[in-house]
Amino acid sequence: MKILVTGGAGFIGSAVIRLGLDRGVDIVNFDKLTYAANLDNLKSHADRPGYAFVEADICDRDAVAAAFAAHQPDAVMHLAAESHVDRSIDGPDAFIETNIVGTFTLLKEARRYFEALDGARKDRFRFHHVSTDEVYGTLGADGLFTECTAYQPNSPYSASKASSDHLVRAWGETYGLPIVVTNCSNNYGPYQFPEKLIPVVVLKALEGKPIPVYGRGENVRDWLYVDDHADALLTVIEKGRLGETYNIGGRNERRNIDLVQTICTLMDARAAEKKPHDALIEFVTDRPGHDFRYAIDAAKIETELGWRPATDVETGLERTVDWYLQNRWWWEAIRARGFKADRLGVAARSA
Repeated sequence: MKILVTGGAGFIGSAVIRLGLDRGVDIVNFDKLTYAANLDNLKSHADRPGYAFVEADICDRDAVAAAFAAHQPDAVMHLAAESHVDRSIDGPDAFIETNIVGTFTLLKEARRYFEALDGARKDRFRFHHVSTDEVYGTLGADGLFTECTAYQPNSPYSASKASSDHLVRAWGETYGLPIVVTNCSNNYGPYQFPEKLIPVVVLKALEGKPIPVYGRGENVRDWLYVDDHADALLTVIEKGRLGETYNIGGRNERRNIDLVQTICTLMDARAAEKKPHDALIEFVTDRPGHDFRYAIDAAKIETELGWRPATDVETGLERTVDWYLQNRWWWEAIRARGFKADRLGVAARSA
């Protein structure tokens, strides 16, 4: 199989590419290289046979068409997206452009490419759209998101992803494009851009700086180790039923404050001269429209496709903390390019 992966230089995309190449899958990495993309994520695999890189924008119809023509993929795995909720609050424009218009452009060219195929090549082609559980909105103290949960996005980011999900479904129903959709819970692990919660906490703790926690830290997330997610995505693109949606979760629900406390404990054991690290925790003004709880029911993918998460959150956090401590070169290079880790997403509701 040859897969065209959009957003392959990002956090999840690069995990998919590393795992796919290790399993003998040919990969075409199509990435615009925006601020959160990083070819260092693929440094260990960039010279592998079967890997190709195309630097281009999914909103560029000619570039997308050229990639299909030149590389003749058997499938598309669409991961390219603006993904940071806080950034979407301050500047939703890029989220509308990339997540909605970009997906629309990609679907148009995928359809054109698919309809020109014949025989076995046409039979095996599929378009796999990778989305988020945030499209479902928020849960109370109980319940789980299923594939039948109604959409109720609450942030510009989740609204843009909900729109892209609906576009993909429409191209399947209206034009017969062979599609499959996945919605995942919060990912974490090595190579995550240091604007997201877990790397922020690790690096703040390492440097003895205040660790910001929104509100009182009561919000709950289901945490999915990125390598487990990559395994799930490759399973779905190979064996998933066309036209179906699969929810992918880690079965690892934690309150944000408990997650942060766990990281502080891990840091206490690794940087004892600065402990207790939980003394650095600082509660800050909550994010506007902050969803209270996400939790995934992953029974469908577990039952139908035999996939299950292999990493519990305690093991995953330990691996993640150690990776950031052992790979300073990676995040120091990001800082050297000008990333300042300033807080975003505090725009007033009237803005």
